[in-house]
Amino acid sequence: MRRIHIAPSILSADWAQLGQEVKSAEKGGADWIHVDVMDGHFVPVITAGAQMVRALRPLTTLPIDVHLMISPVDTHIESFAKAGANILTVHPEAGPHLHRTLQMIRSHGVKAGVALNPSTPIEAILSILPAIDLILIMSVNPGYGGQEFIPYTLEKVRILRKIIDEQKLPILLEIDGGIQAHNASLAIEAGIDILVSGTAVFGAKDPHDNSYAAAISALRGPR
Repeated sequence: MRRIHIAPSILSADWAQLGQEVKSAEKGGADWIHVDVMDGHFVPVITAGAQMVRALRPLTTLPIDVHLMISPVDTHIESFAKAGANILTVHPEAGPHLHRTLQMIRSHGVKAGVALNPSTPIEAILSILPAIDLILIMSVNPGYGGQEFIPYTLEKVRILRKIIDEQKLPILLEIDGGIQAHNASLAIEAGIDILVSGTAVFGAKDPHDNSYAAAISALRGPR
């Protein structure tokens, strides 16, 4: 049975207390910390850059999972790797040569991921699967937190799960977008390894206990 990992997205955290938010997520049972990087070009929103990862790195022992929604992406790979990212995920549309970008990421000792938007076909990556450590299925269109989950994106998960298992590839499947306790089980059943969720974790703060343990446990489901 696959172990399901939970990666709270700091996009929905309280940025005025970001360090404490990350520590609370780790204390509450998070497995990874997910960082969304947006440039205002590839997606409409602008967030922070490599300096954010550098600031968070000493505050958590968890892997930092960085989703780069920026274009062109290649010139930023080194700075995020040096800042302390453990996984760097890019979009096929964010540069001219996806395989070269993945090679560049791995050359820095970082795991290489590819994100597939709802409109991006899985055929965009099938020929280079051995170069990929993680595939991120976007279950919303990238750029904003709090969007509604798109159910039919799970078909991509099912297809990729079958391919990965049949070829015995060490690729992790991740999903991001509208993930809540009520649909997390659907993603898990489809074959997901990692659930990214911002609002379901950081939006569930109890004023008397901000460990987020209950929200994280609800996403993971029965063990």
